[in-house]
Amino acid sequence: MCFHTSTTNKVKRLEKHFDVSLSDPKLEPYFDKPTYHHNGFSHPNMLVIPQEKHKLLAPAVWGIVPSNKTAEDIKPYFKESVRYGGGLNARSEKVFNHFVYRDSIMERRCIIPVSGFFEPHDHKKKKFPFYFKNADGSPIALAGLYTIIDTYITFTILTKNASPLFEKVHNLKKRQPVILSLEDSKNWLDNTLETNQINELLNTEFPESNLETYPVSKDLFSPKVDSNIESIIEKVEYDELPKLV
Repeated sequence: MCFHTSTTNKVKRLEKHFDVSLSDPKLEPYFDKPTYHHNGFSHPNMLVIPQEKHKLLAPAVWGIVPSNKTAEDIKPYFKESVRYGGGLNARSEKVFNHFVYRDSIMERRCIIPVSGFFEPHDHKKKKFPFYFKNADGSPIALAGLYTIIDTYITFTILTKNASPLFEKVHNLKKRQPVILSLEDSKNWLDNTLETNQINELLNTEFPESNLETYPVSKDLFSPKVDSNIESIIEKVEYDELPKLV
């Protein structure tokens, strides 16, 4: 699953990379501030590229909320849904049937641009966080779904069965986020896609050779430590951990 991300790219870089514009230029200073660790369970504000306005970067809340809710329902819903993962991830295998996702999969798909994300590795009943990023440092396009609740966008990151690389790292759950190439990310937002084309994009394998991954500090998982610091995305060597990649 994907509950932890990092967003360190400046808005201008995201605009150029994805050929989009920030929906409200006054928000640029806020989103230019690097966030080295977004803990999804705090339901942070992040930027997404929504299908309905696919030339814009728009602020959104991480954690999808059913479209029949109101703005006043969002926080209570997050408290209620925490046992189910807080709406942070959606299994791609269920998008056409799940009561929340089926309303979004045809018309409210989105791209979540991140600089990287974290996944846990289990070794001898201990958890070691690993960081994933594009080897060339470019933004990563994660596939997602969204709803609009009054003036808010709420979103979820789509996941699927792990590729061989992710299976080595995320070795218990054996899941990974759906990562799209730049070309596929544009196709993902195409209003004319049919069911088979959506499934094809969900099942397209992002080249593992494009990714770099390595272990990072266990502080990532500690609620007592401020892990939103630059060092949280730096490599950490663990003597007891065998080399995975």
